[in-house]
Amino acid sequence: MRSPFGFVIIDKPSGLTSHDCVSRLRKIFGIKRIGHGGTLDPAVTGVLPVALGHATRLLRYLPGEKTYLATIQLGQRSSTDDLTGEIVGIKQWPQLNRISLEKYLDQFRGRIKQQPPQISSVHFQGERAYKRVLRGEVLNLPERNIIIHELLLLNWEESTGQLELKVHCTSGTYIRALARDLGEILGCGGCLAKLRRIQALGFHECQAEPLPEKTQHKPTPTPTVLKPIKALQHLPQIELTTEVELNYWRKGRPINISKERYKQPAIPSLPQTERFESSIVIIDCNGEVAGIATWKPPSTLHPKVVFNAHG
Repeated sequence: MRSPFGFVIIDKPSGLTSHDCVSRLRKIFGIKRIGHGGTLDPAVTGVLPVALGHATRLLRYLPGEKTYLATIQLGQRSSTDDLTGEIVGIKQWPQLNRISLEKYLDQFRGRIKQQPPQISSVHFQGERAYKRVLRGEVLNLPERNIIIHELLLLNWEESTGQLELKVHCTSGTYIRALARDLGEILGCGGCLAKLRRIQALGFHECQAEPLPEKTQHKPTPTPTVLKPIKALQHLPQIELTTEVELNYWRKGRPINISKERYKQPAIPSLPQTERFESSIVIIDCNGEVAGIATWKPPSTLHPKVVFNAHG
């Protein structure tokens, strides 16, 4: 039986870690090589892309931006920057209308620096930050450069101190930290009350399927495996049209290709980091993904990721 090769898009339920979801899918598909694209905290729900088999080698080539629906609670400070942690401070939030609240939110739009939460998976001096914090350490985590492309105020309830936001941001952005920092500039504290991810790595909520139930008594549908090409529409493509070219490719040898065969991305690209600038999807004679190449002027493809390599 051919090993699965592609992506499964899971709607992660609350209460499970991303690793829990991967472990369950590993058993369902009967494979060891599997990985997810972007950790979600246990309480967070939503889009969790999971790569199966050799598709794990493509994760770094997917667009890194993510989109969230967040509910922030003002007036409370938490040890974890969300409501799952210990409440360490309570203070009345100021009177705010939508116009004044938008002015505060302006401070978080665009390129900003953000300090990750103490309880986070960020590496600090060779170890995950949360492990050191659980031992009683207080860390001064370095700030990170992030971009919040969109910060849309969906709703503001002054009576409860809760606001709902849509956040489209770069990879590495912590929405818990956004809630914390907004509360700080308002002078009342703030923490994340609820979070759902609706887009990740170019996959959207409408593509997500429920995680199969962990039971042998009730059969549950196996999630759809999307072909790798579905995840790479944001990158340019070149098709190998002869067996000679394909043979060269599978042996990891450079190929001279006319620029006329270079196809622009099928969908408009999200803002990308520099690592994508020269990445090209290579398509074989059957229309399947053969790997990823870099383009060397004037007309040479250099293999970067090769599937079904030989020789």
